Amino acid sequence: MKLSGFIQKSLTALSVGALFLSVPVLVPHSARATEIPAQLQDVGIDEKSGAQVSIRDLVFRDETGAEVRLDRYFGGKKPVILSLVYYQCPNLCNFLLNGLVDSMKPLAWTPGQKFEIVSISIDPRETPALAAAKKEAYLRSYGRPEASSGWHFLTGTQDQISRVAREVGFKFKYDEKEKQFAHGAALFLLTPGGKLSRTLYGISWQEKELRLALLEASDGKIGTVIDRIVLFCYRYNPDTRKYSLTLMKVMQAGGAGTVLVFGAFLMVFWRKQRRNGKGS
Repeated sequence: MKLSGFIQKSLTALSVGALFLSVPVLVPHSARATEIPAQLQDVGIDEKSGAQVSIRDLVFRDETGAEVRLDRYFGGKKPVILSLVYYQCPNLCNFLLNGLVDSMKPLAWTPGQKFEIVSISIDPRETPALAAAKKEAYLRSYGRPEASSGWHFLTGTQDQISRVAREVGFKFKYDEKEKQFAHGAALFLLTPGGKLSRTLYGISWQEKELRLALLEASDGKIGTVIDRIVLFCYRYNPDTRKYSLTLMKVMQAGGAGTVLVFGAFLMVFWRKQRRNGKGS
């Protein structure tokens, strides 16, 4: 392929949403907020960890067309991955959902068992039929048909969409010129009670990152004992927006383990001493 052809295809692949992700690189450090392109103003993601989502008041339609209240997917037991996308998005939403599938493939947990996924269209014009087609495509890509009961594709009215987006800090708007939505890319990890536990930014995540976020959102109630120990040793770094190993916690865990081992050794030693004393 000629270089010019490659460049042309690369430019074609950019959507308004993808352009949003590159704004920090394109805009000089000295630039003022007013110099951000008009179509990207008031677009982005606000950090709202700990915010409560109104899961009992928000009503959408699932991929079958049935009316569903959002709390149907919580039940107080499983964490929920929320993605705000639109099903006819030409680029960024597909990248995000593809990245989610890629990070879930090596994950031992399957949606519907340990956690739920709720994907909501931000375009009120989209229909349950579009949602059903999108669900079928991504379940086929994921390769686990049993996930059908745990991954839900919803559509809704503008009021309901705007409310859930506002509550998790997802700011978007429609660009009339481009006929597309300008928006960012992130997954929102919600607790079983509907609180925003963590926002994972971008379109690609390592399996470990997704697993730690799910563990955190569930307050350690899913996974094995080893998973909980791993979560203890990692913390979320808001600067890098990644989970990083916490040396102090590792040292504390190691110190506690040493104390337990030493204590067990002393207990065995004392018991032997007592038995020897009785036998003499």
